[in-house]
Amino acid sequence: MKKWISRCLGALLAIVICSAMPPEKKKVIFFGDSITQAGVSPDGYISQMKKLLPAYELIGAGIGGNKVYDLYLRMEDDVLAKKPDVVVIYIGVNDVWHKATHGTGTDLPKFEGFYKALIRKIQANGAKVVVCTPAVIGEKKDGGNPQDADLDKFSASIRRIAQETHLPLCDLRQLFTGYDRTHNPDNAEKGILTTDGVHLNHEGNALVARSLSDIISKL
Repeated sequence: MKKWISRCLGALLAIVICSAMPPEKKKVIFFGDSITQAGVSPDGYISQMKKLLPAYELIGAGIGGNKVYDLYLRMEDDVLAKKPDVVVIYIGVNDVWHKATHGTGTDLPKFEGFYKALIRKIQANGAKVVVCTPAVIGEKKDGGNPQDADLDKFSASIRRIAQETHLPLCDLRQLFTGYDRTHNPDNAEKGILTTDGVHLNHEGNALVARSLSDIISKL
């Protein structure tokens, strides 16, 4: 009888301890380039999201200069090994931008192939995936930036992939160009949502943070 009571008390104690422990936070990894690398800075979009999503563990996995195939090559160590619940893929700017600046951009069919391979491997590892279109390379309105046409093609490709794979899409291209259309009266190349036409200022980070937080909170 004493042993039975002792066992019951032990089981009850275990239940009480477990119920008192805070729930384990879901792990979200943001996978991208220098925009995401800067996202963990005090004013970055990932840091801003921590205030909006306190129930999540948010991890930045951005490296400056990365293109889609760079993500593929480092995916195992930087993403899969960490067993995330959600992975946000935010890539594409350098695949377009570096064509002009370095002559090392990515052709669209190659970009699409690597992008789909990323999704397949991340999903096979058990994580949900959120995809993002690349925002801007220059903030002039209505196609006034040299690489707008290419960015539009790459963004359209990501939208198609999201539709085909039934993935949530954060359409930053649409959000940023729409914002610039109404908040850039002087048609400036930078300074509205970016510091240099590409990398985000406070308001740009805030726009990304709000948009992604809304999507992630609904997963």
